[in-house]
Amino acid sequence: MPSSRKKKIFTIVAAVVLLIAGAALALHFSSGTDAGARSQLLRLVPADSTAVIFLDFDQFRTSPFLAKFYAWAPHPAEDSEYSQFVRDTGFSYERDLKRTAIAVSNHGAITDLLAIVDGKFDRKKIEAFLNRNGKSTQQGKWKIYLLNASVGDRPLSLTFLSDSRIAVTDSGNLADALSRASSDAGHGEWNERFERLAGAPLFAVIRQDPALQEAMNAAAPGGFRSPALSTLFNQLQWISIAGKPDGDILRVVGDGECQSDRTTSQLRDFLQGVLLLAQNGLNDPKLRQQMNPEERDAYLEILKNADIQKIDRGEWKSVRVALSVTPRFLDLATLPSPVAPPDKAPTPQPAVKKKPAAKAQSQKQP
Repeated sequence: MPSSRKKKIFTIVAAVVLLIAGAALALHFSSGTDAGARSQLLRLVPADSTAVIFLDFDQFRTSPFLAKFYAWAPHPAEDSEYSQFVRDTGFSYERDLKRTAIAVSNHGAITDLLAIVDGKFDRKKIEAFLNRNGKSTQQGKWKIYLLNASVGDRPLSLTFLSDSRIAVTDSGNLADALSRASSDAGHGEWNERFERLAGAPLFAVIRQDPALQEAMNAAAPGGFRSPALSTLFNQLQWISIAGKPDGDILRVVGDGECQSDRTTSQLRDFLQGVLLLAQNGLNDPKLRQQMNPEERDAYLEILKNADIQKIDRGEWKSVRVALSVTPRFLDLATLPSPVAPPDKAPTPQPAVKKKPAAKAQSQKQP
């Protein structure tokens, strides 16, 4: 197999494992063995992580909102090389992925990614494929496969933790990443946040650090930057984001925590002010003429249902923002752009008759 083809196949796998969690958010409660598998997965997250993203594909697939989202999203043509990968390994991420936890850890200028993935794997087929198209090495008790793919300029490595669980990282030393994750020290803070999201098939928990603050500030569009808001966000120590499907509606909740009552009060007041300004702006007569009415109604629907609260958890204080994303909001992408009304033709002005020039006096007046 040509090296370019191998690289493309592994890039597809890496993108599936490490990037698919950037999809829409959903929250749904469960119990039993799924809850136990979720708990086991999250225990493998390194305690020094900066952010953790969890997604339960099985539960997320049952959401009516996902059906609406899937109908709305573009569907690119299936890649022929990925189709060959499915035939060679028996693995299709659309069908066989069950759940994943992705940990992002910042170590100075270096950011490490670790993904733990549960799924329906044909281990013999996958290992045979990896042996044909890559190489392996022994790191401690784990057989590590070195992939011909990378995230940026850092190569990926993979190992089977069991027949139904794999680990993927770009850290260069997967055994070290797994050893750090197995330590119980420092997991208490993460577990406290995970328990609030018990049973959630998709959520993100972020612990603030300087690198993350700089990235968030740099990513904000210039027209939406607010030094006051950035200052308040930078004082938050934890941020959690999740959502709950309710029929074809997705109820999204964001929660920011710190230990300062003053900071959370200021942040609540600031966000409530922004919400009020946005509502007033959408009701501006000039803006109403420029916007598609359906687009305006979709934004107003989200703003009217928004709820901003301050929550006291003893030592920790938080600000919670709840929004409802409706199918009408997804339909915005298909709405035609508003057409500006044609310029009115100028009203003809009546011709101004010129007065005849006075005849020159040929003689001087006496």
